[in-house]
Amino acid sequence: MERTIAGKTIAVNEEGYMTDFSQWDEKVGEALAAEANLTLTPRHWEVLKYLQNEHKNQVALSIRRVGKSGVVDIKEFYALFPNAPLKTATKVAGIPKPASCI
Repeated sequence: MERTIAGKTIAVNEEGYMTDFSQWDEKVGEALAAEANLTLTPRHWEVLKYLQNEHKNQVALSIRRVGKSGVVDIKEFYALFPNAPLKTATKVAGIPKPASCI
């Protein structure tokens, strides 16, 4: 499945998560954030980069792991990404929905 995001044709799954991380760039991230009613701040970008690095290192992501990362605590994570934080953050970061999310 494909859709146009930030003027680019992007491969996505049925839930709208990108299936090819190489297609992600900051413009795509900003467009995905806007769809989630988020305006990205430098703090958002720090968390997104952390999530992308964990994905690249094949680390299974969970709210608990993110909260213990030292990058962001759970309270701030929920403040930055108020609606389903891990689902929203991974979608904006261009990485697959974590298995821990239903």
